[in-house]
Amino acid sequence: MNFKRISRNGLTIAVVTDTDEVVIRDASSALDLLMAVRYEAEADRVAIAKELVASDFFILSSGLAGEILQKYVNYQMKIAIYGDYSTYTSKPLHDFIYESNKGRDFFFVGTCDEAIDKLANAA
Repeated sequence: MNFKRISRNGLTIAVVTDTDEVVIRDASSALDLLMAVRYEAEADRVAIAKELVASDFFILSSGLAGEILQKYVNYQMKIAIYGDYSTYTSKPLHDFIYESNKGRDFFFVGTCDEAIDKLANAA
């Protein structure tokens, strides 16, 4: 896994690049990503494509999304997952996405550019 480092508003944002593998499979791999971003990319914000996140993440009853969100908040890492969410019909998932996007730490957006903008402007 590689990162492209983007500087915006005096902040460094790591964008996960050069991989077709699922990067976030479970809480442990999410923590591995967090540490890699922090120590390899020297950033505290990361943008990742939805395709690089396990499908279980988007099934809220699995608990994976909540567990990962809690780890990222605890370690003060902001994350934006970008991609097409139109195929999901779960109202709880849509509510989770809506509430997350109103916050400051966890974002769901359509494109990488939107992810970078959200992360660059998050307090």
